[in-house]
Amino acid sequence: MTALDSWVRDEHTANGSTHDTYRKGSGPGVIVIHEIPGMTPEVIGFADELVERGYTVVMPHLFGTPGAEMGAGTLARSVVQVCVSKEFVKLRSAQTSPIAGWLRSLARELHAELGGPGVGALGMCFTGGFALAMMVDESVTAPVLAQPSLPFPVGRTRGADQGLDPADMDVVRRRVREGCPVLGLRYSSDGATGTRFKTLTAELGDAFIKVELEGKGHSTLTAHRQQDAVDAVMEFFGDRLTP
Repeated sequence: MTALDSWVRDEHTANGSTHDTYRKGSGPGVIVIHEIPGMTPEVIGFADELVERGYTVVMPHLFGTPGAEMGAGTLARSVVQVCVSKEFVKLRSAQTSPIAGWLRSLARELHAELGGPGVGALGMCFTGGFALAMMVDESVTAPVLAQPSLPFPVGRTRGADQGLDPADMDVVRRRVREGCPVLGLRYSSDGATGTRFKTLTAELGDAFIKVELEGKGHSTLTAHRQQDAVDAVMEFFGDRLTP
């Protein structure tokens, strides 16, 4: 028996790309995008908590081996996958990753099926900023950035960059002005997030809700989980996704 046995496997195709998806639950929709090295038991466990809170959760499988434990081997294989993939922008500034279009399509489909105010989008680490890219689509009303780490923070410019092209960033600003807040989670000492929280505060003002944790850690909701971060996500989704 594996952590994914109770999840329904399917696939979604958009923009010429097809990826597997795993779905479970009922209620408002939430898309949980796994971190590197993939859909680990910790990621699945957090998604199960959302299911228990009354959400329909969809987890897209973008890289790695679904259900595999965190380890040196799985980490190395995932890094190779993402480095050679053209769907992810790793180092360029002010450029949206192509995978964002696929994720927006997934969000639109889920919202069209379930209705309600919209769907939640939560990215972690390598995929953390994808939730911001997804809110360019009106179907996403609850974007959560957990330790966003892309583009890789090599140098000052990349460390501050949100991984969005200027047109997408303009839409994010407009949606925030219209009343869509953004939740961000990170350890305050985590160098992988660069200075993105400072940039987002300058860009979005009070609409960027920050949860900055003390101590050393990176994965706020999984490997280095802090209950304050989990509680903030649950409250945010409850406020934004409940009709």
